[in-house]
Amino acid sequence: MRLIKNKKDLTAFLETLKQRGAGVSDDIEKTVRDILKDVEKKGDQAVLKYTRKFDFKGATKLKLTPGEITSAANKAAPDVIRAFEVAEKRIRRYHELQVEETWTTADNDTILGQAIRPIRRVGVYVPGGKAAYPSTVLMNVIPAQVAGVKEIALCVPFSGGEVNPYVMAAIKMLDVKEVYAVGGAQAVGAMAYGTDSIKRVDKIVGPGNIYVAAAKRIVFGIVDIDMIAGPSEILVVADNSANAAFIAADLLSQAEHDELASAVLLTDSISLAKRVAAELRRQLATLTRRKIAEKSLVAYGAIIVTRSLHQAVELSNQIAPEHLEVMTESPMDLLPAIENAGAIFLGPWTPEALGDYAAGPNHTLPTGGTARFFSPLGVYDFYKRSSLVGFTKKGFMKLASVVETIADIEGLEAHANTIRIRRNRLINKQTTS
Repeated sequence: MRLIKNKKDLTAFLETLKQRGAGVSDDIEKTVRDILKDVEKKGDQAVLKYTRKFDFKGATKLKLTPGEITSAANKAAPDVIRAFEVAEKRIRRYHELQVEETWTTADNDTILGQAIRPIRRVGVYVPGGKAAYPSTVLMNVIPAQVAGVKEIALCVPFSGGEVNPYVMAAIKMLDVKEVYAVGGAQAVGAMAYGTDSIKRVDKIVGPGNIYVAAAKRIVFGIVDIDMIAGPSEILVVADNSANAAFIAADLLSQAEHDELASAVLLTDSISLAKRVAAELRRQLATLTRRKIAEKSLVAYGAIIVTRSLHQAVELSNQIAPEHLEVMTESPMDLLPAIENAGAIFLGPWTPEALGDYAAGPNHTLPTGGTARFFSPLGVYDFYKRSSLVGFTKKGFMKLASVVETIADIEGLEAHANTIRIRRNRLINKQTTS
Protein backbone atom coordinates (compact mmCIF):
# COMPACT_ATOMS: atom_id res chain seq x y z
CA MET A 1 0.00 0.00 0.00
CA ARG A 2 1.58 3.27 -1.13
CA LEU A 3 2.71 5.82 1.42
CA ILE A 4 2.25 9.35 0.08
CA LYS A 5 4.14 12.28 1.55
CA ASN A 6 4.56 14.70 -1.37
CA LYS A 7 2.29 16.69 -3.66
CA LYS A 8 3.39 15.01 -6.89
CA ASP A 9 2.52 11.50 -5.67
CA LEU A 10 -0.74 12.80 -4.18
CA THR A 11 -1.81 14.37 -7.48
CA ALA A 12 -1.06 11.13 -9.33
CA PHE A 13 -3.02 9.06 -6.81
CA LEU A 14 -6.05 11.36 -6.91
CA GLU A 15 -6.08 11.02 -10.70
CA THR A 16 -5.96 7.23 -10.31
CA LEU A 17 -8.98 7.38 -8.00
CA LYS A 18 -10.83 9.58 -10.48
CA GLN A 19 -10.31 7.05 -13.27
CA ARG A 20 -11.26 4.07 -11.10
CA GLY A 21 -14.34 2.44 -12.51
CA ALA A 22 -14.85 5.38 -14.88
CA GLY A 23 -17.16 4.66 -17.78
CA VAL A 24 -18.17 1.38 -19.35
CA SER A 25 -16.30 -0.32 -22.16
CA ASP A 26 -17.86 -0.25 -25.63
CA ASP A 27 -18.24 -4.03 -25.54
CA ILE A 28 -20.19 -3.99 -22.27
CA GLU A 29 -22.30 -1.05 -23.44
CA LYS A 30 -23.23 -2.88 -26.65
CA THR A 31 -23.99 -6.13 -24.81
CA VAL A 32 -26.28 -4.35 -22.36
CA ARG A 33 -28.07 -2.38 -25.07
CA ASP A 34 -28.65 -5.57 -27.07
CA ILE A 35 -30.10 -7.32 -24.00
CA LEU A 36 -32.37 -4.37 -23.21
CA LYS A 37 -33.65 -4.15 -26.79
CA ASP A 38 -34.32 -7.88 -26.80
CA VAL A 39 -36.25 -7.69 -23.52
CA GLU A 40 -38.24 -4.66 -24.69
CA LYS A 41 -39.22 -6.49 -27.88
CA LYS A 42 -39.70 -10.09 -26.71
CA GLY A 43 -40.51 -9.72 -23.00
CA ASP A 44 -40.56 -12.90 -20.92
CA GLN A 45 -39.10 -14.96 -23.77
CA ALA A 46 -35.94 -12.84 -23.78
CA VAL A 47 -35.72 -12.65 -19.99
CA LEU A 48 -35.89 -16.44 -19.72
CA LYS A 49 -33.29 -16.83 -22.47
CA TYR A 50 -30.75 -14.68 -20.62
CA THR A 51 -31.62 -16.22 -17.26
CA ARG A 52 -30.82 -19.65 -18.69
CA LYS A 53 -27.65 -18.33 -20.28
CA PHE A 54 -26.21 -16.49 -17.29
CA ASP A 55 -27.78 -17.94 -14.14
CA PHE A 56 -29.65 -21.24 -14.41
CA LYS A 57 -29.96 -23.41 -17.50
CA GLY A 58 -33.08 -25.12 -16.16
CA ALA A 59 -35.10 -21.95 -15.52
CA THR A 60 -38.72 -22.36 -16.63
CA LYS A 61 -40.43 -19.43 -14.90
CA LEU A 62 -39.63 -16.02 -13.44
CA LYS A 63 -41.84 -15.50 -10.39
CA LEU A 64 -41.31 -17.27 -7.06
CA THR A 65 -44.38 -18.52 -5.24
CA PRO A 66 -45.04 -17.65 -1.58
CA GLY A 67 -44.48 -21.34 -0.80
CA GLU A 68 -41.03 -21.33 -2.41
CA ILE A 69 -40.08 -18.20 -0.47
CA THR A 70 -41.30 -19.64 2.84
CA SER A 71 -39.70 -23.03 2.25
CA ALA A 72 -36.30 -21.45 1.59
CA ALA A 73 -36.66 -18.92 4.44
CA ASN A 74 -37.36 -21.72 6.93
CA LYS A 75 -33.84 -23.07 6.29
CA ALA A 76 -32.23 -19.91 7.72
CA ALA A 77 -30.56 -20.33 11.11
CA PRO A 78 -32.57 -18.91 14.06
CA ASP A 79 -29.71 -16.72 15.30
CA VAL A 80 -29.48 -15.10 11.85
CA ILE A 81 -33.22 -14.43 11.87
CA ARG A 82 -32.87 -12.75 15.28
CA ALA A 83 -30.05 -10.58 13.89
CA PHE A 84 -32.28 -9.61 10.96
CA GLU A 85 -35.07 -8.65 13.37
CA VAL A 86 -32.80 -6.31 15.34
CA ALA A 87 -31.47 -4.74 12.15
CA GLU A 88 -34.96 -4.38 10.66
CA LYS A 89 -36.27 -2.48 13.69
CA ARG A 90 -33.31 -0.10 13.76
CA ILE A 91 -33.42 0.55 10.01
CA ARG A 92 -37.18 1.14 10.05
CA ARG A 93 -37.00 3.45 13.07
CA TYR A 94 -34.29 5.55 11.43
CA HIS A 95 -36.13 5.85 8.13
CA GLU A 96 -39.40 6.77 9.83
CA LEU A 97 -37.66 9.98 10.89
CA GLN A 98 -37.36 10.89 7.19
CA VAL A 99 -41.09 10.84 6.49
CA GLU A 100 -42.35 13.93 4.65
CA GLU A 101 -45.91 15.25 4.62
CA THR A 102 -47.97 17.46 2.35
CA TRP A 103 -47.79 21.10 3.41
CA THR A 104 -49.59 24.32 2.51
CA THR A 105 -49.25 27.96 3.37
CA ALA A 106 -52.01 30.51 2.80
CA ASP A 107 -53.00 34.12 3.18
CA ASN A 108 -56.27 35.85 2.19
CA ASP A 109 -55.48 35.69 -1.52
CA THR A 110 -53.28 32.64 -2.20
CA ILE A 111 -52.70 29.02 -1.28
CA LEU A 112 -49.23 27.57 -1.96
CA GLY A 113 -47.82 24.22 -0.96
CA GLN A 114 -46.47 20.85 -1.92
CA ALA A 115 -48.31 17.54 -2.20
CA ILE A 116 -46.13 14.59 -1.11
CA ARG A 117 -47.15 11.28 -2.64
CA PRO A 118 -45.35 7.91 -2.67
CA ILE A 119 -44.23 6.49 -6.01
CA ARG A 120 -46.79 3.82 -6.83
CA ARG A 121 -44.59 0.97 -8.08
CA VAL A 122 -40.88 0.35 -7.37
CA GLY A 123 -38.46 -2.30 -8.56
CA VAL A 124 -35.75 -3.46 -6.15
CA TYR A 125 -32.65 -5.17 -7.51
CA VAL A 126 -30.75 -7.43 -5.10
CA PRO A 127 -27.38 -8.82 -6.27
CA GLY A 128 -27.12 -12.60 -6.23
CA GLY A 129 -24.91 -15.14 -7.95
CA LYS A 130 -22.20 -16.60 -5.73
CA ALA A 131 -22.79 -14.14 -2.87
CA ALA A 132 -25.97 -13.36 -0.93
CA TYR A 133 -26.99 -9.91 0.28
CA PRO A 134 -30.00 -10.03 2.61
CA SER A 135 -28.92 -6.64 4.00
CA THR A 136 -29.62 -5.14 0.56
CA VAL A 137 -33.19 -6.43 0.84
CA LEU A 138 -33.61 -4.63 4.17
CA MET A 139 -31.95 -1.39 3.06
CA ASN A 140 -33.90 -1.01 -0.18
CA VAL A 141 -37.32 -2.34 0.75
CA ILE A 142 -37.78 -0.72 4.18
CA PRO A 143 -37.55 2.94 3.06
CA ALA A 144 -39.97 2.20 0.21
CA GLN A 145 -42.42 0.68 2.69
CA VAL A 146 -42.04 3.60 5.08
CA ALA A 147 -42.76 6.02 2.21
CA GLY A 148 -45.98 4.13 1.47
CA VAL A 149 -45.06 2.54 -1.87
CA LYS A 150 -47.99 0.28 -2.76
CA GLU A 151 -46.24 -2.17 -5.10
CA ILE A 152 -42.68 -3.50 -4.69
CA ALA A 153 -41.26 -5.93 -7.26
CA LEU A 154 -37.99 -7.55 -6.22
CA CYS A 155 -35.54 -9.19 -8.65
CA VAL A 156 -32.67 -11.38 -7.47
CA PRO A 157 -30.60 -13.80 -9.58
CA PHE A 158 -30.11 -17.37 -8.39
CA SER A 159 -26.91 -18.88 -9.72
CA GLY A 160 -27.47 -22.54 -10.50
CA GLY A 161 -31.11 -22.24 -9.54
CA GLU A 162 -30.35 -22.22 -5.82
CA VAL A 163 -32.58 -20.07 -3.64
CA ASN A 164 -30.56 -18.46 -0.85
CA PRO A 165 -32.34 -19.00 2.49
CA TYR A 166 -31.07 -15.76 4.04
CA VAL A 167 -32.19 -13.56 1.17
CA MET A 168 -35.55 -15.33 1.27
CA ALA A 169 -35.74 -14.90 5.05
CA ALA A 170 -35.28 -11.14 4.68
CA ILE A 171 -37.89 -11.04 1.91
CA LYS A 172 -40.37 -13.03 4.01
CA MET A 173 -39.72 -10.86 7.07
CA LEU A 174 -40.64 -7.74 5.09
CA ASP A 175 -43.62 -9.49 3.46
CA VAL A 176 -42.51 -8.77 -0.10
CA LYS A 177 -44.97 -10.71 -2.21
CA GLU A 178 -43.68 -10.04 -5.73
CA VAL A 179 -40.30 -11.75 -6.16
CA TYR A 180 -38.62 -12.76 -9.41
CA ALA A 181 -35.64 -15.08 -9.94
CA VAL A 182 -34.08 -12.76 -12.49
CA GLY A 183 -30.78 -10.88 -12.50
CA GLY A 184 -28.47 -8.81 -14.65
CA ALA A 185 -29.38 -6.32 -17.37
CA GLN A 186 -32.39 -8.47 -18.28
CA ALA A 187 -33.93 -7.83 -14.85
CA VAL A 188 -33.44 -4.08 -15.25
CA GLY A 189 -34.99 -4.27 -18.72
CA ALA A 190 -37.97 -6.27 -17.50
CA MET A 191 -38.67 -3.79 -14.71
CA ALA A 192 -38.18 -0.77 -16.97
CA TYR A 193 -40.18 -1.92 -20.01
CA GLY A 194 -42.53 -4.45 -18.46
CA THR A 195 -43.27 -8.02 -19.61
CA ASP A 196 -46.23 -10.36 -19.31
CA SER A 197 -44.86 -11.60 -15.97
CA ILE A 198 -43.19 -8.46 -14.61
CA LYS A 199 -45.27 -5.31 -14.70
CA ARG A 200 -43.40 -2.11 -15.49
CA VAL A 201 -42.17 -0.13 -12.48
CA ASP A 202 -41.78 3.62 -11.98
CA LYS A 203 -38.37 3.50 -10.29
CA ILE A 204 -35.52 0.98 -9.95
CA VAL A 205 -33.28 0.92 -6.88
CA GLY A 206 -30.51 -1.34 -5.65
CA PRO A 207 -26.87 -2.09 -6.49
CA GLY A 208 -25.48 -4.56 -9.00
CA ASN A 209 -22.50 -5.44 -11.17
CA ILE A 210 -21.23 -3.35 -14.08
CA TYR A 211 -23.91 -4.78 -16.41
CA VAL A 212 -26.68 -3.83 -14.00
CA ALA A 213 -25.19 -0.35 -13.50
CA ALA A 214 -24.93 0.17 -17.27
CA ALA A 215 -28.52 -0.99 -17.75
CA LYS A 216 -29.80 1.38 -15.08
CA ARG A 217 -27.98 4.27 -16.73
CA ILE A 218 -29.54 3.44 -20.11
CA VAL A 219 -33.15 3.08 -18.88
CA PHE A 220 -32.99 6.25 -16.77
CA GLY A 221 -35.66 8.54 -18.18
CA ILE A 222 -37.93 5.64 -19.06
CA VAL A 223 -38.01 5.00 -15.32
CA ASP A 224 -36.30 6.76 -12.45
CA ILE A 225 -33.28 5.19 -10.70
CA ASP A 226 -31.65 5.75 -7.34
CA MET A 227 -28.01 6.23 -8.45
CA ILE A 228 -25.24 4.53 -10.41
CA ALA A 229 -23.34 2.54 -7.80
CA GLY A 230 -19.62 2.06 -8.42
CA PRO A 231 -16.91 0.12 -6.57
CA SER A 232 -16.94 0.40 -2.78
CA GLU A 233 -14.66 2.82 -0.93
CA ILE A 234 -13.59 3.90 2.53
CA LEU A 235 -11.55 6.86 3.73
CA VAL A 236 -10.29 7.23 7.29
CA VAL A 237 -9.16 10.54 8.82
CA ALA A 238 -7.09 9.85 11.92
CA ASP A 239 -4.61 11.42 14.31
CA ASN A 240 -1.93 9.82 16.48
CA SER A 241 -4.49 8.86 19.15
CA ALA A 242 -6.14 6.33 16.81
CA ASN A 243 -5.82 2.56 17.12
CA ALA A 244 -3.81 1.24 14.15
CA ALA A 245 -5.40 -2.22 14.34
CA PHE A 246 -8.89 -0.70 14.14
CA ILE A 247 -7.95 1.39 11.11
CA ALA A 248 -6.30 -1.52 9.28
CA ALA A 249 -9.32 -3.74 9.89
CA ASP A 250 -11.69 -1.06 8.60
CA LEU A 251 -9.60 -0.40 5.49
CA LEU A 252 -9.56 -4.12 4.71
CA SER A 253 -13.33 -4.34 5.20
CA GLN A 254 -13.75 -2.44 1.94
CA ALA A 255 -10.67 -3.74 0.14
CA GLU A 256 -12.09 -7.27 0.36
CA HIS A 257 -15.17 -6.28 -1.66
CA ASP A 258 -13.43 -6.40 -5.04
CA GLU A 259 -10.25 -5.42 -6.86
CA LEU A 260 -11.66 -1.98 -7.74
CA ALA A 261 -12.46 -1.06 -4.13
CA SER A 262 -10.56 1.85 -2.60
CA ALA A 263 -9.19 2.16 0.94
CA VAL A 264 -7.43 5.38 1.99
CA LEU A 265 -6.01 6.69 5.27
CA LEU A 266 -5.40 10.42 5.76
CA THR A 267 -3.36 11.26 8.84
CA ASP A 268 -1.11 14.01 10.17
CA SER A 269 0.98 11.41 12.03
CA ILE A 270 3.83 9.60 10.26
CA SER A 271 4.04 7.35 13.33
CA LEU A 272 0.42 6.23 12.91
CA ALA A 273 0.97 5.78 9.17
CA LYS A 274 3.77 3.30 9.81
CA ARG A 275 1.81 1.43 12.49
CA VAL A 276 -1.19 1.07 10.17
CA ALA A 277 1.02 -0.17 7.33
CA ALA A 278 2.41 -2.86 9.62
CA GLU A 279 -1.08 -3.83 10.81
CA LEU A 280 -2.30 -4.10 7.23
CA ARG A 281 0.45 -6.58 6.42
CA ARG A 282 -0.30 -8.59 9.55
CA GLN A 283 -4.10 -8.73 9.11
CA LEU A 284 -3.94 -9.25 5.37
CA ALA A 285 -1.90 -12.41 5.82
CA THR A 286 -4.83 -14.18 7.55
CA LEU A 287 -7.68 -12.79 5.45
CA THR A 288 -9.80 -15.31 3.53
CA ARG A 289 -10.22 -12.89 0.62
CA ARG A 290 -6.56 -11.90 0.74
CA LYS A 291 -5.94 -11.90 -3.02
CA ILE A 292 -8.84 -9.57 -3.71
CA ALA A 293 -7.93 -7.21 -0.86
CA GLU A 294 -4.27 -7.20 -1.87
CA LYS A 295 -5.07 -6.17 -5.45
CA SER A 296 -7.38 -3.45 -4.18
CA LEU A 297 -4.77 -2.01 -1.83
CA VAL A 298 -2.02 -2.07 -4.44
CA ALA A 299 -4.15 -0.41 -7.12
CA TYR A 300 -6.38 1.98 -5.18
CA GLY A 301 -5.14 2.06 -1.59
CA ALA A 302 -2.97 4.73 0.03
CA ILE A 303 -1.76 6.09 3.32
CA ILE A 304 -1.45 9.85 2.88
CA VAL A 305 0.47 11.93 5.41
CA THR A 306 -0.88 15.48 5.60
CA ARG A 307 0.45 18.64 7.25
CA SER A 308 -2.60 18.86 9.50
CA LEU A 309 -6.02 17.39 10.17
CA HIS A 310 -7.49 20.44 8.47
CA GLN A 311 -5.68 19.50 5.26
CA ALA A 312 -6.82 15.90 5.71
CA VAL A 313 -10.46 17.03 5.80
CA GLU A 314 -9.91 19.24 2.74
CA LEU A 315 -8.58 16.22 0.83
CA SER A 316 -11.46 14.09 2.07
CA ASN A 317 -13.93 16.67 0.75
CA GLN A 318 -12.13 16.57 -2.59
CA ILE A 319 -12.34 12.76 -2.77
CA ALA A 320 -15.95 12.71 -1.45
CA PRO A 321 -15.84 9.11 -0.18
CA GLU A 322 -18.69 6.67 0.14
CA HIS A 323 -17.71 5.84 3.75
CA LEU A 324 -15.77 8.34 5.89
CA GLU A 325 -14.48 7.30 9.30
CA VAL A 326 -13.17 9.97 11.68
CA MET A 327 -10.81 8.47 14.26
CA THR A 328 -9.41 11.48 16.06
CA GLU A 329 -9.26 12.56 19.66
CA SER A 330 -12.27 14.85 19.12
CA PRO A 331 -14.13 13.70 15.98
CA MET A 332 -17.07 16.06 16.52
CA ASP A 333 -14.70 19.02 16.20
CA LEU A 334 -14.05 18.09 12.56
CA LEU A 335 -17.69 17.48 11.65
CA PRO A 336 -18.53 21.10 10.67
CA ALA A 337 -15.71 21.07 8.09
CA ILE A 338 -16.84 17.82 6.42
CA GLU A 339 -18.85 18.63 3.29
CA ASN A 340 -18.78 15.56 1.05
CA ALA A 341 -19.33 12.01 2.29
CA GLY A 342 -21.96 9.33 1.80
CA ALA A 343 -21.91 8.31 5.46
CA ILE A 344 -19.78 9.65 8.33
CA PHE A 345 -18.68 7.31 11.13
CA LEU A 346 -17.53 9.11 14.28
CA GLY A 347 -15.00 7.67 16.72
CA PRO A 348 -13.09 4.41 17.15
CA TRP A 349 -16.15 2.34 18.12
CA THR A 350 -18.07 3.08 14.94
CA PRO A 351 -16.70 0.83 12.20
CA GLU A 352 -18.26 1.12 8.77
CA ALA A 353 -19.63 -2.43 9.12
CA LEU A 354 -22.13 -1.18 11.71
CA GLY A 355 -23.62 1.05 9.03
CA ASP A 356 -23.63 -1.78 6.50
CA TYR A 357 -25.93 -3.94 8.58
CA ALA A 358 -27.65 -2.65 11.67
CA ALA A 359 -26.92 0.92 12.79
CA GLY A 360 -30.06 2.27 11.09
CA PRO A 361 -28.98 4.62 8.27
CA ASN A 362 -29.05 3.26 4.74
CA HIS A 363 -26.01 1.49 3.31
CA THR A 364 -26.89 2.35 -0.30
CA LEU A 365 -24.48 5.26 -0.68
CA PRO A 366 -23.01 7.46 -3.44
CA THR A 367 -19.61 6.33 -4.75
CA GLY A 368 -16.88 7.60 -7.06
CA GLY A 369 -16.98 11.18 -5.77
CA THR A 370 -20.73 11.53 -6.35
CA ALA A 371 -21.24 12.29 -2.64
CA ARG A 372 -20.63 15.86 -3.83
CA PHE A 373 -24.22 15.87 -5.08
CA PHE A 374 -25.89 12.51 -4.28
CA SER A 375 -27.27 11.41 -0.91
CA PRO A 376 -27.80 8.01 0.73
CA LEU A 377 -30.92 6.13 -0.31
CA GLY A 378 -33.79 7.20 1.90
CA VAL A 379 -37.54 7.53 2.25
CA TYR A 380 -37.31 10.77 0.25
CA ASP A 381 -36.24 8.72 -2.81
CA PHE A 382 -39.65 7.08 -2.90
CA TYR A 383 -41.71 10.26 -2.96
CA LYS A 384 -42.90 12.39 -5.83
CA ARG A 385 -43.80 16.01 -5.14
CA SER A 386 -46.47 18.15 -6.77
CA SER A 387 -46.61 21.92 -6.32
CA LEU A 388 -49.93 23.28 -5.04
CA VAL A 389 -51.02 26.71 -6.32
CA GLY A 390 -54.36 28.50 -5.71
CA PHE A 391 -55.29 32.20 -6.18
CA THR A 392 -58.39 34.25 -5.49
CA LYS A 393 -59.47 36.98 -7.91
CA LYS A 394 -57.78 39.55 -5.71
CA GLY A 395 -54.57 37.55 -5.54
CA PHE A 396 -54.65 37.07 -9.33
CA MET A 397 -54.94 40.80 -9.93
CA LYS A 398 -51.97 41.51 -7.66
CA LEU A 399 -49.68 39.41 -9.88
CA ALA A 400 -51.35 39.89 -13.26
CA SER A 401 -49.18 42.75 -14.55
CA VAL A 402 -45.99 41.06 -13.33
CA VAL A 403 -46.73 37.81 -15.18
CA GLU A 404 -47.96 39.64 -18.31
CA THR A 405 -44.76 41.70 -18.45
CA ILE A 406 -42.48 38.67 -18.16
CA ALA A 407 -44.50 36.67 -20.72
CA ASP A 408 -44.33 39.58 -23.19
CA ILE A 409 -40.55 39.97 -23.00
CA GLU A 410 -40.17 36.22 -23.58
CA GLY A 411 -42.34 36.53 -26.67
CA LEU A 412 -44.96 34.08 -25.42
CA GLU A 413 -48.16 35.83 -26.44
CA ALA A 414 -50.50 33.00 -25.49
CA HIS A 415 -49.04 32.99 -21.98
CA ALA A 416 -49.74 36.70 -21.64
CA ASN A 417 -53.25 36.20 -23.07
CA THR A 418 -54.16 33.83 -20.21
CA ILE A 419 -53.66 36.86 -17.96
CA ARG A 420 -55.23 39.53 -20.24
CA ILE A 421 -58.43 37.56 -20.85
CA ARG A 422 -59.03 37.01 -17.13
CA ARG A 423 -58.05 40.54 -16.13
CA ASN A 424 -60.25 42.13 -18.84
CA ARG A 425 -63.18 40.01 -17.73
CA LEU A 426 -62.78 41.20 -14.15
CA ILE A 427 -62.41 44.82 -15.28
CA ASN A 428 -65.48 44.59 -17.53
CA LYS A 429 -67.54 43.09 -14.70
CA GLN A 430 -66.53 45.92 -12.37
CA THR A 431 -67.39 48.49 -15.07
CA THR A 432 -70.87 47.10 -15.77
CA SER A 433 -71.80 46.54 -12.15
